Amino acid sequence: MRFLLRFLSGLARAAALLITAGCVLALLLAQGGRFSDRLDVLTHFTPWLLAGSLLGLAIWAVAGRKGRLTPGLTLVGALSALLLMGPEIAAAAGQTRGPVEGPTLKIVQFNLWGRNRDPEATARWILGEDPDVIIFQEGFARSGGVAGALAARYPHRTTCAEPRACSTMILSKRAPVAEGGLQAGVSDANLSGAWATFQGRRGPYTVVGVHYTWPLPAGPQQQQTLRLSRVLDQFPKESLVVAGDFNSTPWSFSLRRQDRLFGIERRTRALFTWPAGRFSRPAFRAPFPILAIDQVYAGADWKTVAVRRGPALGSDHYPVVVDLARP
Repeated sequence: MRFLLRFLSGLARAAALLITAGCVLALLLAQGGRFSDRLDVLTHFTPWLLAGSLLGLAIWAVAGRKGRLTPGLTLVGALSALLLMGPEIAAAAGQTRGPVEGPTLKIVQFNLWGRNRDPEATARWILGEDPDVIIFQEGFARSGGVAGALAARYPHRTTCAEPRACSTMILSKRAPVAEGGLQAGVSDANLSGAWATFQGRRGPYTVVGVHYTWPLPAGPQQQQTLRLSRVLDQFPKESLVVAGDFNSTPWSFSLRRQDRLFGIERRTRALFTWPAGRFSRPAFRAPFPILAIDQVYAGADWKTVAVRRGPALGSDHYPVVVDLARP
């Protein structure tokens, strides 16, 4: 019996070492995202690689705490994760929010998902939130019915291939004074996005909505950032608002470079938005979101009043609600 217990304990410690070593190796390789877009893909999973290394440490502790390699590797992994996530955590802690005097703007950013399971509930929730501007991605097929259900209150629609319809769109209560799409054939930006300029009480402002590709294969997503940054340079940055599904997390070096290129403040900080419940296969349900990939930026004219994640609706994304004020 003692032999069996010792064998099982040794097996558990070996498994703990393998789990920890694998996660820590990935965290160390992720540091190479500074110079390699391929290695940068690993940065998106930083919180869960850290959790995996801590799981290995927990197994090691339960299995008898023999040897120092597993806890040593866990410490190295924690330091690597801190280097990746530390700037975002510090920015989130230092972000100021609260009531501000001046005209307000309420934004809903939401990837509806082409296989949206409940477009009626989605439309009801949005009407209850009553935003001024809505940015949708994947607003086609079944989910395209959401925009139709909102048409009475949001009669103005700008799409990524304006004047043609497509899946990325901006809905608004008031008519834009100018608008355009960013898709191939209508813009040299050649990405799924749209822009609309509105006349506000404190002057005009422009809202841009986009949908990026996945970070794999490496390269195309980074090219989309370069193209979009050239588009944004055409508008006054102080009053600009940019929102979308960027398929990129805040601990990636790609998003850090994007923040610098855009030159406007990202207001969504460590806000996890994917997946929302059941996705991909009906049998798989995520208990909580694991990736922070929906982002909202705003220029210096805008002060942050509130940023929050909406409820799980019929999409594989959670919606994002951002309240801004222009003092």
